[in-house]
Amino acid sequence: MDGQPEIVKQVLGYVNQGWELAQGWLLSPAAWSQFGLLVAAFLLALVVSRKLSPILTKTITPPDGQTSYLAQARRFVLMFLPLLLPLLAYAFTGIGEQITRSLFGSGAVIAFGKRVFLFLAARALVRDIITDSFLKLLGKYILIPAMALYALGLLDDLTAYLSATVISLGNISFSIMALVRGVIAGSILFWLGRWSNDQSAALISKQEEMRPATRQLAVKATEITIFGVAFLLLMNIMGISLTSLAVLGGAIGVGLGFGLQKIASNFISGVILLLEGQATVGDYVELDGGEAGTIIKMMARATILETYDGRWIVIPNEDFITTRVVNYSDSGSANRYEAPFSVSYDTDINKVPAIVEAAVAKHKDVLDKPFPPDCELRGFGDSGVDFAVEFWVNGIDDGENKFTSDVLFLVWNALKENNIEIPYPQRVVEIKGGFPGA
Repeated sequence: MDGQPEIVKQVLGYVNQGWELAQGWLLSPAAWSQFGLLVAAFLLALVVSRKLSPILTKTITPPDGQTSYLAQARRFVLMFLPLLLPLLAYAFTGIGEQITRSLFGSGAVIAFGKRVFLFLAARALVRDIITDSFLKLLGKYILIPAMALYALGLLDDLTAYLSATVISLGNISFSIMALVRGVIAGSILFWLGRWSNDQSAALISKQEEMRPATRQLAVKATEITIFGVAFLLLMNIMGISLTSLAVLGGAIGVGLGFGLQKIASNFISGVILLLEGQATVGDYVELDGGEAGTIIKMMARATILETYDGRWIVIPNEDFITTRVVNYSDSGSANRYEAPFSVSYDTDINKVPAIVEAAVAKHKDVLDKPFPPDCELRGFGDSGVDFAVEFWVNGIDDGENKFTSDVLFLVWNALKENNIEIPYPQRVVEIKGGFPGA
């Protein structure tokens, strides 16, 4: 023993203590009575849980099809029914502990049984109830080992050892226990932050009376608030002074400030976009650089456009502020398009506008306001008389909409019905000297 490392000596000491404790339990009548109470408490909990489970399931389960908040809360409570058996055993064991301590003055065995039942409850929670992959991983590698150490009575010793080991980084010092506590608390806090952010974003998105830009701004403000509060709580849990962080943060900020200018500019530009609402999700925009598409997502740094051929274009938010942007969808305004065509020189062109305008007005998407269809004479071409019909529609002439194509079909059919010829190029070829003889 004298030549062994310190960690080996500690482990052997715990083994000896455990062996002495086991011998004391095996030879003590009080210990056997506590074993009996543990078995009785477990059997009673088993009987009660089998009786209560069907009743609770029937009472808590909401009717099919209900989606109210109360129904969702009842389904959430129903998930915890697997904990009924170990928690009942824990409660009954606690009653047995009070009896043994009053009769024998000790209750070490039954207290150990209580901790074992609590460990079984934690195991059932991770195995049968938690479905989120991150929380299940956290429970599997942190909660269950911690509860196992608690059941064996080693958790307090380990906590004291980790608390006594201090790490110093400059003017910041913290114990290993604070670091472990921070990792656990940080994981839970930021998971809760992500979950609450998703829930709040879904709730805000349902507020149809708010403008899309206002909804996006509310979502971003909520996200910043949630994760800001989570960060402050984490610093408080770890016991790190925010004054110390201010010094370190100032030094890092000076070093990174020049490299993060563009990111800061894009972030501020994104906030301005959301505040002004000149472009928001669902708008079809075209930038000076030629990029065009529908805004499908506005993020802190950039905006994503989706083209009609399925490509995604990531545009820095700064480009929407510093360059010219054409918004085809702002405020629900209509868009004007034109469809060019030609007729033969043999046509009475005075009849063409009325025929074409009447035909185009029959299209279900062509609007009467701000202006009805308007057929204009554009010029006299090489092969025919050039016209164009202007029309107004709601939407973009691309993707699922084929406004110009539909209008040209209507023009073609209307001209054919009125025996108006659509010309094609004609050329006169003169061969000097005539055709050669055979």
